[in-house]
Amino acid sequence: MSDLPIAPALRRRVLLITAVLGLVLFVWRLGSTGLVDETPPLFAASARAMAETGDWLIPRVNGLPRYDKPPLVYWAMGLLYALPGQEQWNPLGTWAARLPSALASISVMLGLAHTLLRWPQGGPRPALTALGAALAFALSPLVLLWSRISASDALFSACVAWSLLLCWQAYADGKRRWWSGWVALGLAVLTKGPVAVVLVGLVLLLFGWLQRDLEGLARRLRPVWGLVIAAVMAIPWYLAAVAVEGEPFVRSFFGYHNLQRFTVVVNHHLQPWWFFGVVLVIASLPATPLLLLGLAQVGRRWREPLPASLSLQRFAACWLVAVLLFFTAAATKLPSYWIPATPAAGLLIAMAAQQGRGRGAASGWAWGGTVALTVVLAVGFAAAPLWVPLIQEPEMPSLPVALLAGRWLWWAAALFALAALGVIVTRRRDGPKALLALQWPIAAFVPLVLLPAWQLGDQLRGLPVRQMAAAVARQSQGSEPLAMVGVMKPSLHYYSRQVVLYEGAGPVGLLNLNDRLAKEHRPGLAPSPAPREGLSGATPNTTPHETVLVVIDQGTAQQVGWQTLPHQELAAHGIYRLWRVERWQLDRRAVQLAAASALRPDWQKPRPERY
Repeated sequence: MSDLPIAPALRRRVLLITAVLGLVLFVWRLGSTGLVDETPPLFAASARAMAETGDWLIPRVNGLPRYDKPPLVYWAMGLLYALPGQEQWNPLGTWAARLPSALASISVMLGLAHTLLRWPQGGPRPALTALGAALAFALSPLVLLWSRISASDALFSACVAWSLLLCWQAYADGKRRWWSGWVALGLAVLTKGPVAVVLVGLVLLLFGWLQRDLEGLARRLRPVWGLVIAAVMAIPWYLAAVAVEGEPFVRSFFGYHNLQRFTVVVNHHLQPWWFFGVVLVIASLPATPLLLLGLAQVGRRWREPLPASLSLQRFAACWLVAVLLFFTAAATKLPSYWIPATPAAGLLIAMAAQQGRGRGAASGWAWGGTVALTVVLAVGFAAAPLWVPLIQEPEMPSLPVALLAGRWLWWAAALFALAALGVIVTRRRDGPKALLALQWPIAAFVPLVLLPAWQLGDQLRGLPVRQMAAAVARQSQGSEPLAMVGVMKPSLHYYSRQVVLYEGAGPVGLLNLNDRLAKEHRPGLAPSPAPREGLSGATPNTTPHETVLVVIDQGTAQQVGWQTLPHQELAAHGIYRLWRVERWQLDRRAVQLAAASALRPDWQKPRPERY
């Protein structure tokens, strides 16, 4: 056991290594690929619009307000979009859109490492345990993915993590600033809303109850004044949004994006009650058995009083369980909802490795399970020629051949085999070293395998949309309307810088498009009635509103209504085609469809997530 303070020089060295690893995992080649459809371009376009219009109050995308999230993540992205020279350093728009998420996750790595360096929890190699906790968090598949896309999840997770870490630090050391955790909570409320208060409150209540020290916890954290601090930081924006946007904002943000997501299933995200149990297992692979061992260690000692400064493992368990219980109770379930629990999982994995290094049955089971899962992953990657050809992705039909030709999956197999071997060699002598022996090859997996595969996916899936946006810019006649039907990609709006009317593939999509062109009004789009038959397209002087540009995928182009629609094909990239359609031809086809069926336009029905 080692309860001695860690030397400042060693602390600085560990934090420096943590920062360098974070830069490799989350920032290396961050801007080399385009925006990933479908949600990230909505965040990026809204943030860019803030920087370009100077309206920093309400995010707006594709001519409509976007009420889904509070503004902090948009502000962070928007400040980067406001920097000069975007075409040189940010040509694909992804540096500005992704950097806040990447830096947020690096800050969590540093926060976890700093906490364990400043308050070692006993056991050997506390410096290695601190580094192992940071990597256990960072190497979660969910964290690796969401830290490299433009969304609010990584920033929200970081704000919640800092709020909880600072609260625990204030409890462990009464001399710490009690208010700092509440400042971080205010930032979390500005990132994703009042759910942050619920999560942090549940964690603190559960921890105080297990510690049998709710009174001491409240005395050190001063929750009433803390909530006042968080409210003072967050509420002004909410009041301003209500004052400017009124009832639509209240109904959408509070009603749909908060209350309804918890009480009813939205966007077809229906999952069984045990969904987050599966996510818990996947999100910590291949170290999930160590996570379960950490939870078991807390469970075995749940009746024991613990000194405040040695209660971090218990606190991490309460943190993870609170997230699990809250989102299991929610009707709408998404994998990204688990991300706020991943810092707690990192702490539990590292402390389980530190304390469970011996020959005990539970420790042996956890390490054996970790090795077994790592071997399974290695074998799975080695068997890629057997399962990769089974991948069927309509947007990327050549993906299996390209993936096997790149031979990255062989690298993955070798790295995971090396990780398993490292654990076998080291785990009986030194738990923290064994964990790092597992983690180093997996960290190398990111630049050697994950990023090249991501680049390939972007070339096959994202590049055709960017090429379509460039074709639109070349072919557009003045203010000619632009539509995308079938496969709906918000990145087309981002890269074309035009309002795009998105519609589905079926006949109703055609009816809606025709009706919207005649009636819908939004900034950047003026409605105009369809011209009479034969008046458009007859001369070179055709006016823009007499035609519409339509980006359509190959599958949609074969569907009823679209298949025989007269058009001029202007460009083809990947599965997409760019058509110019005369408005009178579109109107005539819509009339025919309506007459032959009971279908009518339905685009004016309320849709909370329209864009």
